[in-house]
Amino acid sequence: MQSLAKFMRIIRIAKNDAGQRLDKFLTKAVKGLPASMMYKCIRTKKIKVNRKRAEQAYVLCEGDEIQLFIRDEFFENPEKDDGALSRITPKLNILYEDDNIMLLNKRPGVLVHEDTDGGENTLIMHVKAYLYAKGEYDPDEEQSFAPSLCNRIDRNTGGIVIAAKNAAALRDMNAKIKNGEVRKHYLCLVHGVPPKSKDIIKGYLRKNSKTNTVEVRDRYFDGAKDIMTGYTVLERRGDTTLVEIELFTGRTHQIRAHMAHIGNPLVGDGKYGVNRDDRKGGFKYQALYAYKLIFPKTKTENSLSYLEGREFCLDKKEIWFV
Repeated sequence: MQSLAKFMRIIRIAKNDAGQRLDKFLTKAVKGLPASMMYKCIRTKKIKVNRKRAEQAYVLCEGDEIQLFIRDEFFENPEKDDGALSRITPKLNILYEDDNIMLLNKRPGVLVHEDTDGGENTLIMHVKAYLYAKGEYDPDEEQSFAPSLCNRIDRNTGGIVIAAKNAAALRDMNAKIKNGEVRKHYLCLVHGVPPKSKDIIKGYLRKNSKTNTVEVRDRYFDGAKDIMTGYTVLERRGDTTLVEIELFTGRTHQIRAHMAHIGNPLVGDGKYGVNRDDRKGGFKYQALYAYKLIFPKTKTENSLSYLEGREFCLDKKEIWFV
């Protein structure tokens, strides 16, 4: 019988791997290892940290060593770079960049991530190709991290998307967004005139995954989540109105569905309005753009605290319907 030691692998925890639970890290770093077997290996000490038994919830530190007494085939990783990043000529509209994050102006029609059809022409692939070309990211050297987008924008909506360049930035930006520490403002063109010049409207929204639509009502109904949307009328344009939106909650299709609910569907939006005439008028997409991010002051200290008090805003000349 072959010695189990023959199958030992050692994984050294680098900066982008630290701060994760042991089991969460292994799920990403050893993709060929089934979850049930992973947990069994941790329990039976076939997976150790610093040559000692470790709990699955142990939070890894930079410099830790994981010893894995498992067979080589579990380490096969189909996601290592196959040359795709070097084939892509990055096309990005960068609003801001530092060592930790990038703020990108995503154009309408661009996918942020791969859909079911796959493909390389997505915003995140262009981000990876850009950082790969700069020498800031090499998938073959990373065990669990890849540059990631912290917020999503629908394919047919334009606006600012946040990309994290390292694991600490990804964790801290996601925490800021979850805790409401990133204020998001949008511009949209709506049919008609909203009932007030400025208001914060509340309601309840429920998603229908089968139809990829949402329903909004004024009162709670089964399975719904609360929503809050602030709007300010900026300019009347005949039968349409330019409106600034601030999101206080971030639900699927919230702006589109909530504005339609109060009788002011977005121009060009065929899902929550009737856009037959809008398309004839040249509106290929719904007139919605995430144009401003504000990082308010907080009492939280993390790797992105230097952003607090800053505001990032697109030039309105870059917004196609303004």
